[in-house]
Amino acid sequence: MTDSEKSQRHKDRMQRHKEVVDQKIQKATKDKGLLLCITGNGKGKSSSGFGMIARALGHDMKVGIVQFIKGAMSTGEEAFYRRFPEQVSYHVVGDGFTWDTQNLEQDKASAEAGWDIVKTMLQDDSINVVLLDELNIVLKMKYLDADKVIADLAARPAMQHVIITGRGAPDSIIEAADTVSRIEDVKHAFRDGIRAQKGIEL
Repeated sequence: MTDSEKSQRHKDRMQRHKEVVDQKIQKATKDKGLLLCITGNGKGKSSSGFGMIARALGHDMKVGIVQFIKGAMSTGEEAFYRRFPEQVSYHVVGDGFTWDTQNLEQDKASAEAGWDIVKTMLQDDSINVVLLDELNIVLKMKYLDADKVIADLAARPAMQHVIITGRGAPDSIIEAADTVSRIEDVKHAFRDGIRAQKGIEL
């Protein structure tokens, strides 16, 4: 096959592909506040959520962030997003990883206090995007009642987007979500004895 024939074949294939994509775009006419769930054992769940927050800020949207679990450590994302107090309402409500706290009552109380903050965000239609970082773990550990959480999410403003991150997403969250991504763990530096790095994990 000549280069010219290869080019024409590629063009024909891309044209067919474009027709399929264009048809799907034409059918997507609805707007709504999305519920997104990012779960799985791989690295990058919170990073994906915070990436969407950056995207929202680029559109001059107002956002709310509630970080569960991670409260015992300082993170680069917290240091960065606190630079935008007019657009970002940032709350850290966890006490650290569950294997560090080892205190079920404390973890439950922290989760409940955190959810009280979330509920105020879910009732505020001026907040365009809400990130609930590591909420899946909180639900998996049953620190919060998943049915109550889903009911509160369902009652939020119609155009408010909510992003939930964390491994072990309950089936009820996956079912309720509009978009679900599962990040696979293929390989991780930690298993080679490399500790968490600033700007990558922290």
